[in-house]
Formats: sequence, structure tokens, C-alpha cells
Amino acid sequence: MVAYALRHLLFAFHRLFWPRRINCTDLAGFHLPSLSILIPMHNEEAVAADVLEALAETDYPHQAGFLEVIPINDHSTDRTGEILSQYARQYPWIKPLHRREGRRGKAAALQEATQIAQGEILIIFDADYIPGKSLLKFLTASFADPAIGAVMGRVVPHNVEASLLTRLLDLERAGGYQINQQARHDLGLIVQYGGTAGGVRRTALDAIGGWNTHSLTEDTDLTLRLAIQGWKVAYINRAECYEEVPETWEARRRQIERWAIGHTECLHRHLVPLLRSPYLDWKTKLDGILLLGVYWTAPLIVIGWLASVVLFFTGNSYLLMLASLFLAATCCNALGNFASFFEMGSSAMLDGVQRRVRLLPLNLANFVFSTMTVSIALGKYYASRVWGHSLAWNKTQRYRNGNGNGSDQGTPIGNGGANGRGLNVVRAKTASQGANGS
Repeated sequence: MVAYALRHLLFAFHRLFWPRRINCTDLAGFHLPSLSILIPMHNEEAVAADVLEALAETDYPHQAGFLEVIPINDHSTDRTGEILSQYARQYPWIKPLHRREGRRGKAAALQEATQIAQGEILIIFDADYIPGKSLLKFLTASFADPAIGAVMGRVVPHNVEASLLTRLLDLERAGGYQINQQARHDLGLIVQYGGTAGGVRRTALDAIGGWNTHSLTEDTDLTLRLAIQGWKVAYINRAECYEEVPETWEARRRQIERWAIGHTECLHRHLVPLLRSPYLDWKTKLDGILLLGVYWTAPLIVIGWLASVVLFFTGNSYLLMLASLFLAATCCNALGNFASFFEMGSSAMLDGVQRRVRLLPLNLANFVFSTMTVSIALGKYYASRVWGHSLAWNKTQRYRNGNGNGSDQGTPIGNGGANGRGLNVVRAKTASQGANGS
């Protein structure tokens, strides 16, 4: 835990006080490789129209040879396929792929779409994400560097006002991207490609063997395989994309469970190849170990709590000592957690939204919830390894009303014309945040 605490303090102080690493964002609009945008969709009628409308508004050239959008209807049973076909008739650069056979899941959908994609660069979006107008130009500019295998943009929640949980997740996302990802980019460590709002070079993907269709977290799997083979992953803080974060604790639980299991699966698969990679120095390997093992901290924390209780009731501990130990452990956990409290507070300062810091104490509840959820998820994962059971992929719940106009609790956010007012407000707000933190 001390190692994780020092790691995150280093990230925060480096982000706050050290100069930024030079990137290729000045080439945005000048380096324009051909793009294939892949959007896996399974029963996404509530959000499918929004992402397509937002892509129609982007300032990347839409003519042939520059851009194609491949929304993937992955065994949907709702109106998703119908919506995609309607947009394909309206925009010739939208080319839906309707999957009715074969393995289900995001990675399998991406694998099949990659086989028909024509672009040099593959840009990936989840169906509920809404790209900013200049996102594509910012992402693709980094591929001017031939060493870059993948690029990740910043994810910003757009449904922040929906609940207390969404406000807490907004702080968590800000700390994870504004501080954590940016610092890893600046320090030359392993930036994590997040599976959406990012892109991968086609030749790099082919060089590492394509998508892993058996992974619950194909993004982490891709990140590690790229790093092991010597490819770099870049992070662009100004490339903002807007997501719909979970609004209920149950949806959040399922999301954390999927991440914890998939990430830990990558630990077992890639730890040894990471240590043996001739392309990585010792600092990058050390950070890679901490990155892969981050979810193991949760059960260790729970074991520590249970051990303290046992010691107390067996007469081997004192209340004052127990309370002091609990508070010290909580402080250490807050710093050593994946999105630390210090990182979240620093990101609020950089974004110019200091009032958000008032919510930091409430993130203790989020921290305890995540710790218990991860511990249970890892218990399921290791039990499945012992008994040979496979774990299913769970789709994150959507909260928009599903009428195709992109509304979220009555507020338009998706379309660019009269219906796009809500998203324009979000864009204006987050654009200023990106400028402050770029």
C-alpha cells in the first residue's frame, strides 16, 4: 500500500508541477490518416442515434478515403439494427455490420469489423459515448509518430447531475484521466488504452495478433500486448469524449466486477511476458506490475480489517490502537487506491471546478463499496478458475429514454440541430476544462 501511495503522489506532483511532455496535438487537422470508426452495439436503441449524430458533426473529412463508420449490431433484439440501417441510408460513410452468428461480445464484434475496415487507424467508441467535435483530429494527430500504437482520449461524464453516485464518479474519472493518465504519459510509463474514445494503429494491431476475443477487458489486454511488443500508447487530455456513467449502485457493482475480473485475468496472462520484454526499462516494468496488480489491494484491505476485528475480540488488541490502525489504513487506502483522493482533488483544481472538492469525504463510501465489490469479484474469478467455469460479460445499463432523440431525463444531448442544445452546453463546459488541464 505504501508503494501505491508513493506512486500516486508522484503522479499528482508531477502533473501539478512538472512541464508537459511534447505531443503531436499541434498537427491536429494536418495529419489526416484514413479512419475506420468501430462502434459495438448490443440492444442500444436508447443511445445508437446519439453517437452517430455526434460523428456527423465532427470536423474530420467525411468523404471517401478519409472516414468510414462501422456500427456493429451484435445480436441485438431491439430496434438497434433498424436505427443503424436508417442512418446508413442517410449517410454513405455509415456502413453497418449486422452480426447474427458467431461469438457474442465486444471483442468478437471488433474482430469481425476489423476484417472489413479499410482505415489505417481504428477508432473505437462504446455506444453510449458522444465524441466532441474535434476529437478525431486530436486523436489521429498522435499517429504521426510511427512509434505510437494506440492513443487514448479523456472521458468526461455528461450525466453528472443524475445522482450522488454520478457526481462521485465524475471526480473519480477526473482524477484517473487528468492526473493519472496524463502523468503516466509524461513519465513515459504505460498509458492505459481504455477501450473507447481512443484508437489503435491497424499495423500495430495486426503485429500483436488482433483483438483477444476471450477477454472481458479487451482494452487492458491490448494495452499490455502493445507495451510488451515495444509499441507506445499516448494520452491526449484535450481529446474529450462524453460518457454516460452508471446512475445506480447496482449498475456500478456490475461494472466494477467486470473490470476487476478482466483486469486480473490480464495479470495472470501478461505478467511474465511483461517482465521478460526487451523493450521496457525497469521503471516501466515496475509500474506495469503495480498497474496489473491494483485490484489485488482490495482483498488485502478486507483481510486487514477482518484481522483487526479478530485481534480485538480475542483480547490481543486495544480499542484506541484498533481505531488508530483503522484510520491509518483508510488514509493509506485513499492514497493508494486506483483513483486516489489527492489525484481527484488536484484534478478539480486543474479543471477550475474547486467546489467539487467538497464531495471528497463522500468518496469514502464509494471507496468502501468498490473495495467490497472487487473482493467479491475476485472471489468469483478464482473460484471459476478452480472449478473451470466461464464468467459472462455484463452490459452496462443505459439510462436515456430510447426514443432516438438522445434525451437524458428530458434534456436533449445528442443531435446537432435544435435537439443538440444540451450537448452543446456540455461541450462548452468541458472545452474550458480541457484548456485548463492540457
